[in-house]
Amino acid sequence: MNEIALSAKDFTTDQEVRWCPGCGDYAILKAVRKVLADIGRPPHEVAFVSGIGCAARFPYYLSTYGFHTIHGRAAAVASGLKLARPELDVWVVGGDGDFLSIGGNHTIHVLRRNIDLNLLLFNNAIYGLTKGQYSPTSAIGTRSPSSPEGSADSPINAASLALGSGARFVARSADTLQDHLPEILKRAQAHKGASFVEIFQNCIVYNDNAFGPITDKTAGPDVVVRAEHGEPLIFGKDREKGLVFDPERNQFKPVVIGDEATRDQIAHHDETSLTLAQALAVMDGPGAPMVLGVLYCAPEATYRERLPENYRTKPLDRSALSDLLLGAAASR
Repeated sequence: MNEIALSAKDFTTDQEVRWCPGCGDYAILKAVRKVLADIGRPPHEVAFVSGIGCAARFPYYLSTYGFHTIHGRAAAVASGLKLARPELDVWVVGGDGDFLSIGGNHTIHVLRRNIDLNLLLFNNAIYGLTKGQYSPTSAIGTRSPSSPEGSADSPINAASLALGSGARFVARSADTLQDHLPEILKRAQAHKGASFVEIFQNCIVYNDNAFGPITDKTAGPDVVVRAEHGEPLIFGKDREKGLVFDPERNQFKPVVIGDEATRDQIAHHDETSLTLAQALAVMDGPGAPMVLGVLYCAPEATYRERLPENYRTKPLDRSALSDLLLGAAASR
């Protein structure tokens, strides 16, 4: 760890930040810079890898190592980087299209392999860079240039997909929740192994207010549960509602405390339970809130730790790139 105190400015570049005014990416960038400074690792020990899309501009705005790669392949490039340079703190950023459509296979496999990466999914439920087509997380009926009559596709539940892929750390937050998002990012970075954080993010141009109730100061308390390990799953402006687990149906249901259940019947969050995490991730229906926070955290051996010792201890090959691509004769 760095003994010199760092600030967000130490992770800021001279590049003009070029997103649409009001884009949720600005808020995420602010949170990430703060978190990096709080963690205290110097910029040369950190790397950000991105694919294609609005979120992919992230590496330009952070004074760390940065890789702006190709569409859907950020997780693959980041995997190679982490295995070759395990001492680096490697973050992967991408949108819902990049992570869940063209890059969906890489997302699944990096999670099941448990490579020590921090994956940040910027979910705005739309393709922003390519002018507003519906994405893998768009709601049924979304009208867009690619679905003028409304999308017929069911949206992917990103957190549920991550859990089903074998992720050992899955969390949710939202772009403008600056009292919540930084703490979730710190938890993700501290986790040993692959961490997956879904960040609900506003696209002011093509999908404005898609997650408005979640971040609204007035409506938010009635539609959001902030899950904390060991604490009751309570929500509402007056903390008058909660979640009760139905073991027969293996799902949570929202209730009004006092009318439908006693406070003692309200479920307590257990972030080590995969069953409960999945139930929270997929909860839907009338009155069902969105659950934010760490849904699941159960560390196990990382991919590198499971490799045979000779793979982990073999020194890096410092040969010229031309030797690798064309053969040793090319450098003679």
